[in-house]
Amino acid sequence: MNPEHQQGGYQQRQGYQPRQGGYQPRQGGYQPRQGGYQPRQGGYQPRQGGYQPRQGGYQQRQQGDYQQRQGGYQQRQGGYQQRQGGYQQRQGGYQQRQGGYQQRQGGYQQHQGGYQQRQGGYQQRPKRQGPKPQMRFTPKPQRIFYEEPAIDPNMEVRLNKFLANAGICSRRVADEYIQKGLVMVNDVVVTELGMKITPKDIVKYNGEIVTTEKKCYVLLNKPKDCVTTSDDPNGRKTVMDLVKGACEERIYPVGRLDRNTTGVLLLTNDGDLAAKLAHPQYVKKKIYQVWTDKPISEEDMQHIADGVELDDGPIHADAVSYVSPTDRKQAGIEIHSGRNRIVRRIFESLGYHVVKLDRVYFAGLTKKNLPRGRWRYLTQEEVNFLKQNSFE
Repeated sequence: MNPEHQQGGYQQRQGYQPRQGGYQPRQGGYQPRQGGYQPRQGGYQPRQGGYQPRQGGYQQRQQGDYQQRQGGYQQRQGGYQQRQGGYQQRQGGYQQRQGGYQQRQGGYQQHQGGYQQRQGGYQQRPKRQGPKPQMRFTPKPQRIFYEEPAIDPNMEVRLNKFLANAGICSRRVADEYIQKGLVMVNDVVVTELGMKITPKDIVKYNGEIVTTEKKCYVLLNKPKDCVTTSDDPNGRKTVMDLVKGACEERIYPVGRLDRNTTGVLLLTNDGDLAAKLAHPQYVKKKIYQVWTDKPISEEDMQHIADGVELDDGPIHADAVSYVSPTDRKQAGIEIHSGRNRIVRRIFESLGYHVVKLDRVYFAGLTKKNLPRGRWRYLTQEEVNFLKQNSFE
């Protein structure tokens, strides 16, 4: 160890005199230093015998601020140990800095508090205008204009059907308009029901000429909590709200799905096609996926295939099977009947509660690549198949 460090150890302390040759016993004990260290009243006593009075004095320091420095002074004996003592003294200082560090921890906690205030400030910031970042947007489907069939100029059609195909109203409401005298044919008011017209005739409603509409065919993947109707008196969301803006023509759903039933639903203004798809004479195949509240037994699956008796008559499934070999709460059922709530009633008759019902197939149309709540236009090929009765 460098001797200068040994001498300098006490030289750096103001009030101490450099010690020559190490530690020399002080004559006469502790001598008051002029202009330097003044004896403390109630503190240091004049040292007798050299270093021992410092222990007593140092004990008094233990009562004061130098309590943590005691270990430092005790280990300051000889060379490198003095540096260790100095290091321990710094430890004592570090302990004081720990106190300071604790204050900095407190300060850090204040920063945390400040950060929490910034969080609070962040919460107080005005909400971002516009959609949420996680929302996904896809391009709106492009309108498809379908081929119009050639019209026979001599073909007759009922007046109420013509008004319905023109998007004025339904056939039932058209009959009411006719009886009220709101419809004119070739400038003559018509009140007789069942009248037929040809494409050569000019039809007016409320004084305006009625022309046939362009056809529109929309396929919707219906979500739940949505009613299948054009207008709901209770103000609930309807399927028309979901396809709003698809076309200017008046379209309406073909068939009906319960409010909590999801899946494939067709909307169109083609009355002839809608009647063909919904009429019992032209029943089309429908496939549903069913979720029940408990596993379905094999006996009940066979019972559904054989037929069950309901309040409005017997009914049987064309096919029924488990969707998953490990989950018998799910089943797929194929059926042609268009009776109201027919699938739910089949399972309820056997003691099962249908917790979820999804129509995955209707008259050859599926929801493939069509997310829940989204819609698309039918292709020309799909329309041709429907009109030609090519689908089951």
